[in-house]
Amino acid sequence: MTAEPTNVRPSIRMGQFAVAAGGVVLRTLLGSCLGIALYDHRSKTGGLAHVVLPHSKGATQLPAKFVDTAIPALIEEMGKVAGSRLDLTAKLAGGANMFKGSGAKRIGQQNIEAADCLLTALGVPIVARHLGGERGRRMLLDTETGRVMIEVVGADVVEL
Repeated sequence: MTAEPTNVRPSIRMGQFAVAAGGVVLRTLLGSCLGIALYDHRSKTGGLAHVVLPHSKGATQLPAKFVDTAIPALIEEMGKVAGSRLDLTAKLAGGANMFKGSGAKRIGQQNIEAADCLLTALGVPIVARHLGGERGRRMLLDTETGRVMIEVVGADVVEL
């Protein structure tokens, strides 16, 4: 995407998600957090979550903050917008190692593993990935086409 479309929503912040249909572009900026884009081609409904941590451990106040609560909440909201049964695909981005020297397992990798596990359990195929590395990225989901564009400073734009 060379020029930003006029139908772009404000950026989705950490621990938030958004759902839209046909012609709206959803976007977020990611580092170690994980961007989860779900899309239904029939209804042209898309959802984008910016998750921070893999597991909620029972917390319910901020469902979009955690992989295990964000994905079900995103699917539920997409069903309301689509008004029909969903046939979803997923695209993942982010999970960068932004903080070197951490003794703990990298949070980005934990987010990726949690999303892989839950999406597989729900029967949602992951059709594209742009994960890892040491740099942040911008993720855009076009709800008209299901295209996901990834922008990393100093690199070519990648379409997923």
